[in-house]
Amino acid sequence: MNELIERLTSEANITPEQAKKAIESIANFVKEKFPMLGGAVDQIFTSGENN
Repeated sequence: MNELIERLTSEANITPEQAKKAIESIANFVKEKFPMLGGAVDQIFTSGENN
């Protein structure tokens, strides 16, 4: 997820906090609309995350 945050901050010119919130919103939207993908979405967006 860190790579995606870095890309969003540079390409969309937003802060890392804004990028993380955007990613979380997108992940939640996908899980809501496609519940069968919930586990995959969690795995994709949390791989490599440093909390």
